[in-house]
Amino acid sequence: MAEGARLSTANAGPRPAVVGFGTATPANSYTQREMLELFRIEDPRIRSVFLNSAIERRYLTLPPELADGTRATETQGELLAKHKEQGVRIAAHALETALKRAGLCLADVGYLCCVTTTGLLTPGFSALLIKELGLPVSASRLDVVGMGCNAGLNALNAVASWSAANPGQAAVMVCAEVCSAAYVFDGTMRTAVVNSLFGDGAAAIAMVTDPAAVDPPEEDAPPTGTLLKFASRIIPDAVEAMRYDWDDTHGKFSFFLDRDVPYVVGAHAEEVVGRLLAGTGLRRPDIAHWLVHSGGKKVIDSVKVNLGLSPHAVRHTTGVLRDYGNLSSGSFLFSYERLMEEGRVRRGDYGVLMTMGPGSTIETALVQW
Repeated sequence: MAEGARLSTANAGPRPAVVGFGTATPANSYTQREMLELFRIEDPRIRSVFLNSAIERRYLTLPPELADGTRATETQGELLAKHKEQGVRIAAHALETALKRAGLCLADVGYLCCVTTTGLLTPGFSALLIKELGLPVSASRLDVVGMGCNAGLNALNAVASWSAANPGQAAVMVCAEVCSAAYVFDGTMRTAVVNSLFGDGAAAIAMVTDPAAVDPPEEDAPPTGTLLKFASRIIPDAVEAMRYDWDDTHGKFSFFLDRDVPYVVGAHAEEVVGRLLAGTGLRRPDIAHWLVHSGGKKVIDSVKVNLGLSPHAVRHTTGVLRDYGNLSSGSFLFSYERLMEEGRVRRGDYGVLMTMGPGSTIETALVQW
């Protein structure tokens, strides 16, 4: 670390801290080859997209199997029902895991923020989870819907702000994405790219701003990540590059990814990270941990090249992509869980969280353990 680079926290007071985290997936997972066989995909171009994605397996809730071995074509109503049913199930599991790791109970939750893009519900997941789990009916809540893969950090900014304004109370964020409820199977390259990439999963994070945190922690206590700063960058010229459109032909919503998305994101990554670190005394080499959204192989490579990161620096990002695919808004929290379980984080380390999505948008956060 450069001389003087360590941030001074002596007079900063308590900051929002991540005290628990959890993830969950549906029960069934499939390799990319299994998906090709299940949907009887023979087009060599589409097969190549699946098999060269750097993804080995994804957790999905597929359509029912018909008598002839093919899969049923789901209506938009059936997809929305799947989004609701599976979303509540995996969100509840992830939330309960995060609270357990934090040593908290359901009654402790004072704020609940739910994030999703793979379906529209009114009331949203926050109200449904309060009913499902018996969370406090007095809890403040927020539903962030439709922002895409970047939304986890947009929401975390709001959760951290609530936590800072309500010290001692627990705030929970849950990202619940049932990407298989947003699939269209029509044999086109547009839908094949999406269908080869996204998986189902939920991730939760529990935060507390603890007035006692100004005292030195116990030596043997595990490091706790505190949120120091956020920085955003929207690229309006690329507003059409990632979008969720209504498809009149199929009577469904359909997601679109422009092939230039990786290069658009990569070209602006250095700028937003520069603004995130501005005024902190930190430089990129001072960042010990990089948790980047698992947006796809080309996206990760583009960010890695533009920020000068090693393969080791993004090992959790590439590992999550390999084992789960792109989990949309909660992907970076799957990487956060892997980092913490790895046991290599040391007190005082700095980390950068980065998510990317429609807008086109890059969101970042600076964390210190």
